[in-house]
Amino acid sequence: MKRIMTVLTIGFSALAFSGAAVSGHGHGFIGKARVIEAQPLYETVEVAIPVNECWTETVTRSNRRPGAYIAPIAGGIVGGVVGHQFGGGRGKTALTVAGTLLGASVGHNIGQSHYRSRPTVERIRHCETVDQYEEQQQLLGYRVKYRYEGQTYYTQTTEHPGKFIPVRVNVHPANGI
Repeated sequence: MKRIMTVLTIGFSALAFSGAAVSGHGHGFIGKARVIEAQPLYETVEVAIPVNECWTETVTRSNRRPGAYIAPIAGGIVGGVVGHQFGGGRGKTALTVAGTLLGASVGHNIGQSHYRSRPTVERIRHCETVDQYEEQQQLLGYRVKYRYEGQTYYTQTTEHPGKFIPVRVNVHPANGI
């Protein structure tokens, strides 16, 4: 008798479980489907890559000293004073101007001989970081072809599924009850 009760209890439990699955009140169950193929899906994106670009620039600089202008100015003053000492009337003004110009010219020549300026040539290296753009392929996921109970299905996953993919199986009555 005890044995019959156990069999009946197991039988009613199985019937109740199958009834819930058939009636659609359950959430189904998780099964395993064999993966037939998993193709990677890529997207082409443009990526900025910082690159250091450098170049060398040649610069010529004058070594002219600020004192190089003193000689022509001093020469002009001395020449103007000496020219002013000679002549009279309008000639005095003309000799002052001529003495100033001549003294400035002599002062310039003297200044050039004492302050020879030789230009220097420098090489200056400049660098800057710029973005270069490059197209790259980024993996979006996988288009998976799998087989469950003799039927072939497709889905998309973010990771490679391996040999099997879990599937949710829901059972519903065929007659719509």
